[in-house]
Amino acid sequence: MSADALTVTLTHTHTPTLPPELAAIAAAAAAGTPFAGSVPPGLAWQLVTERGILLVDVRSTEERHFVGHAPGDLHVPWATGTALTRNPRFVRELEHKIGGKDTPVLLLCRSGTRSALAAEAATRAGLLHVFNVLEGFEGNINAQQQRGKADGWRFRGLPWVQN
Repeated sequence: MSADALTVTLTHTHTPTLPPELAAIAAAAAAGTPFAGSVPPGLAWQLVTERGILLVDVRSTEERHFVGHAPGDLHVPWATGTALTRNPRFVRELEHKIGGKDTPVLLLCRSGTRSALAAEAATRAGLLHVFNVLEGFEGNINAQQQRGKADGWRFRGLPWVQN
């Protein structure tokens, strides 16, 4: 997604309508999750590229720099530094970056755990359409204690860049 497309998305003022894919996930998750729902990585990329849904990476700056990130994503760290100290301004920074409480947003982390916690916190703070990207960027740890071998954004062959 180009910077121009992000600018247009961030500056709209009408209440967005959720794409049918996200509306179905939100309806299914309504009774069971403390945020709008969880989205598989492939569908997340499709929503970003075809529907203009915002993707926010909640990993630390160091993780993004050394491991890579999705092209055109936004960045609001859930935690910072090598100790992963919780960012007390996370919700405020997220709302500012996405342009308001009613903007649909997909959150991505390393494995889907921190982004689920971040989605829950954002939802508790009043953001209305916050979704977690399942599996995260690197995926879950396999039996050999390795990430990226069974699932995750990169494992699924989705676009990514590295600094």
